[in-house]
Amino acid sequence: MATELTDETQFGQSLVDRQLITTEELKKCMHQQREYERAGKRVSLTDVALEMAFITKSQNNRLRNSMADSSIYKPAQRIPGFQMLGKLGAGAMATVFKARQLSLDRIVAIKVLPRKLSDNAEFVDRFYKEGRAAARLNHNNIVQAIDVNEAGGYHYFVMEYVEGHTVSDELSEGRGFTEADALDIVIQIAKALDHAHERGFIHRDVKPKNIMLTPDRVAKLADMGLAREARDVESAVSEAGRAYGTPYYISPEQIRGEVDIDFRADIYSLGATFFNMVTGRVPFEGPTPSSVMHKHLKEPLKPPDHINRSLTAGTAEVIEVMMAKNREDRYASTKNLLIDLEAIKRGEPPLQAREKFNPKVLEQLAVGERHHSVEETVRSQQPESTASWLPVLLGVLLVVSVLLNVILIVMMSSS
Repeated sequence: MATELTDETQFGQSLVDRQLITTEELKKCMHQQREYERAGKRVSLTDVALEMAFITKSQNNRLRNSMADSSIYKPAQRIPGFQMLGKLGAGAMATVFKARQLSLDRIVAIKVLPRKLSDNAEFVDRFYKEGRAAARLNHNNIVQAIDVNEAGGYHYFVMEYVEGHTVSDELSEGRGFTEADALDIVIQIAKALDHAHERGFIHRDVKPKNIMLTPDRVAKLADMGLAREARDVESAVSEAGRAYGTPYYISPEQIRGEVDIDFRADIYSLGATFFNMVTGRVPFEGPTPSSVMHKHLKEPLKPPDHINRSLTAGTAEVIEVMMAKNREDRYASTKNLLIDLEAIKRGEPPLQAREKFNPKVLEQLAVGERHHSVEETVRSQQPESTASWLPVLLGVLLVVSVLLNVILIVMMSSS
């Protein structure tokens, strides 16, 4: 009986949440239901609402099916202080709801951990770490944390609600990013990462799906689920040998499961995201996640300006430095990366990237060679191969040999 009453209450609240009936109409239905009960007649709230013509049969069926499809919709209604407005999305790790925080009358997003994961200490710990990590970060380009707690046996994380969609949504819909638009978004996320890195946090899962875009094109970094403090040695050791991240955007050192992952892993992943935005394709493709990750480790990156011929050399150079296989060859700090990104935005050369190479070698790039990758430029300036100077050497040796023979003949004739 208790379960039935709970279902009825949740159904009634769902009717109001979805604006199918008003609060006053719900009260009338509940009053009529009690009148039936006093008369010894059991009638469901649904039947009363249908009888009073507040809802139609099709509306009732759609709502019932929707509630049945979401296994955690009912538990989510139990979170005190919040009015659930609907489901925003669901994944293997959590379901996210749109809700109203009643105390402040504002719209928020609530991530709820599924019951099946609530008994897994590792997942619960990671869930709370995400909340604590986000709470220590306060930046306009990071989705703000509000609360993390537990209610009715369900763990939930309340965060800023971002009206809009993700970079991944735009890519999957086939919308192209202009170089200027992509650059503006990447600069915003680089600022968010710089804020996190300064406070000792590494995101470890920067990718298009974790970059939210508002209608005004404000970019916000989301999902701190894999974030870890750089100084958290215990977690680093426990995770050693495991590849945390997303295959298309993961750094080589994360693939190897190295212990001392630092901010340069985020720079690599942001570089891979930047590559995807300006070329329309991921840096490396393969039939399986492991084959993609193998390419991150071994296969040379195809210069992005060889795919998108309209791309400026400066942007291509920055992406190549961001995605260097050896992290020592990447930017020395997120601030250095921002210096180059801002320079490109102003139409200036990325000097921080070019410091990674011989300035004389890259001088021609600074004066206008726009579609030549850094790698090819350096290669074109290297000393000539053995095959090119061998004929010259042989010619010199031949001349020397002839001279020696002449000298020998003269000496023999004089004797």
